[in-house]
Amino acid sequence: MKSPSYWTVTNTPLYSFIFTLPLLLVYEVGLFAISANDLPLLRNGADVLMRQVLEMFGVVGTYGFGGTFLIGFIIAFLRQKKALEASQIKGEYLLTMLFESIGWAILLIIIMLRAPEYLMSTKDERLLQQVVLAVGAGIYEEFVFRVILITGFAYILGLILKWGEIGKNIGSMFLAAVLFSAFHFVGPYGEDPSAYLFFIRIIAGVFLGTIYIFRGFGIAAYTHTIYDLFVLVKFTTSG
Repeated sequence: MKSPSYWTVTNTPLYSFIFTLPLLLVYEVGLFAISANDLPLLRNGADVLMRQVLEMFGVVGTYGFGGTFLIGFIIAFLRQKKALEASQIKGEYLLTMLFESIGWAILLIIIMLRAPEYLMSTKDERLLQQVVLAVGAGIYEEFVFRVILITGFAYILGLILKWGEIGKNIGSMFLAAVLFSAFHFVGPYGEDPSAYLFFIRIIAGVFLGTIYIFRGFGIAAYTHTIYDLFVLVKFTTSG
């Protein structure tokens, strides 16, 4: 039997879990290195949405989100590993995924060339906080606005409106992109409302949603993170 191709194997929760573990570890270590007084500054759309949801179930604190994310991916990892005939992880595939993510990030940079800073925002100008925010946005915003919302919207559109696979993917991707953009303006650390920023972030959300649908969560998370780190380097060196 012919073995699955790179494009098939890497678009699975198993590879996404392994691939994003370094980002999760960097983010959690970064949080430990930051003063408790600075943690409220590391808020983004995913924080605003998920912390409120988790608090409804009694999960509170800065690390509650990270723990919930890790548990969820461990479950996905174990379920898929049991179902796979061969669970060997190919290191060359993971390296190729990194280069693929860099390529998608470069394309996103080209698309956002006139407004590269608008996908990432923070009220803090210190380098460590900026790096942690960039990594956190890559992981958690993609987890919330792509994995959870696109999957959820696709299910609802299929159940209620009886849309086909293509219609569900397009509709759910656009709805998730709208919420992705809107939640950058939510909460005490959100930005002032702006129609231009709202539209720009919808474009970015559609782009990242397309990557998620066709290439999986891991590559979408790295694409988002690499893009944000590029913005950080650009504005740090230009300053």
